[in-house]
Amino acid sequence: MADDITDDSAQTVAAGQLRAFIERIERLEEEKQTIADDIKEVFAEAKGTGFDTKAMRTIIRLRKKDKAEREEEEAMLDLYMAALGMA
Repeated sequence: MADDITDDSAQTVAAGQLRAFIERIERLEEEKQTIADDIKEVFAEAKGTGFDTKAMRTIIRLRKKDKAEREEEEAMLDLYMAALGMA
């Protein structure tokens, strides 16, 4: 009987922890969507001002990389373009 109480308590604690994790993830997903919407608005504002949002996205992506990584990517792109006769 004592084992049943311990098992029930453990299951209750595990269920509570699981619920807490799920609720935290759901809140973070909501925040992530809000941030994504905010970013979308900024891009729309930039586009309305005349900026090329595709170029802006590329710059943002490149700024996340260090110089060596960017240079390696550019070298690979140049190599592939030359192989396809595009350079």
